[in-house]
Amino acid sequence: MTKIDKSIPFQPVRIAVLTVSDTRTPRTDKSGTLLGEMLTESGHQLAEHAIAKDDIDDIRATITKWTDDPNVDVIITTGGTGFTGRDVTPEAVRPLFDKEIDGFSTAFHMLSFDKVGTSTIQSRACGGLIGNTYVFCVPGSPGACKDAWKGILQYQLDIRHKPCNFVELMPRLQEHLETSQA
Repeated sequence: MTKIDKSIPFQPVRIAVLTVSDTRTPRTDKSGTLLGEMLTESGHQLAEHAIAKDDIDDIRATITKWTDDPNVDVIITTGGTGFTGRDVTPEAVRPLFDKEIDGFSTAFHMLSFDKVGTSTIQSRACGGLIGNTYVFCVPGSPGACKDAWKGILQYQLDIRHKPCNFVELMPRLQEHLETSQA
């Protein structure tokens, strides 16, 4: 159930998009481009858009750079979530998570099952929190990106979404650091 409380002003979020691929270029990156278009059409800011090779170190370098950037609130990766030898996005990103958002994977698979049936089990979509930055890793197909954005993220990244959303939690993500420094 999706409920938007229109009495609350929309709050744009700064989102970076990382395409993970050995073959995509800025000209052929359909999924990353689509994510950028969808998030800006929703009123958010595309903070950065980059392409990283299917390499753990390359992926981690970009993710770490962006999680250290105060101008990036959310990172969405596309690609590298399958089972082939080059698919290493979850291996690159999961060890960086301070907290995993297990429900993202579950919700993604529920949506995906309605579209592709049991083939959804071939995706290792995942989400988590690194510091105060949300990170979501979705498959590399435009359809999967559309499902993740339109079915989950556009609502969870909208402060007007009720009963709850990720944006309203942003000011509280570092509470554990504040209490340990006191």
